Amino acid sequence: MEEPLKTRVAAIADIHVREGDRGRWTEFFKEVSRDADVLLIAGDLTDTGDEGEADILAGELAACRIPVVAVLGNHDYEKGRHKLIRQILLKAGVHMLDGEAFVWKNVGFAGIKGFGGGFDKQMLSFFGEGAMKAFVQEAVDEALHLERALNRLDAEHGSLKKIAVLHYAPIRETVVGEPEAIFPFLGCSRLAEPLNQHRVTAAFHGHAHIGTLEGTTSAGVPVYNVARPILAKAGMPYYLLEV
Repeated sequence: MEEPLKTRVAAIADIHVREGDRGRWTEFFKEVSRDADVLLIAGDLTDTGDEGEADILAGELAACRIPVVAVLGNHDYEKGRHKLIRQILLKAGVHMLDGEAFVWKNVGFAGIKGFGGGFDKQMLSFFGEGAMKAFVQEAVDEALHLERALNRLDAEHGSLKKIAVLHYAPIRETVVGEPEAIFPFLGCSRLAEPLNQHRVTAAFHGHAHIGTLEGTTSAGVPVYNVARPILAKAGMPYYLLEV
């Protein structure tokens, strides 16, 4: 009997590439290419949102021999050049996801940046000033983008395993360790709803540098905070999941 196809997925977030990093990431990308079949980078690809940093990353990625799937993070938006950063990395062959999906062998990847808003009973609601309602609407829109990408995967590739890639956290559990006062700015429970509805195999995010590596949604979907500082603390260059 033929063994089921397996894909080794490596994941990291918050790599914060700087303009002085030329040559720094070459060995990392060579190593991950040996160990994994796909690399996920869950946001904060650049340190200050500068296109020069994206150019450095694009050059370093020449050492990567496997598909790279990525989403942008809040740092990539810092200077308002996120569209340019996306274009540079798309040109370098990165599968940049923002409400889109990408399929590799037996796995479908759906990606968004995500947004804040808080978790569970402390989640912000549509009430009060227009600015507050706009903040909540951003999280709702991001969840809808994720829902759209997962719907596409189900419609076109129903039998595939599904992996979600975000920058902001979809659950409270993986931001624990950060000051509770900033939890509303680290993620939002609204992002977990599509994960549960579509029975996602796993979700990866970053952003909370001193959060917690592993958690689960209310429906039991595994969630991994793969922010680089958390992986370093655990002695991992990246998180490796076989799907």
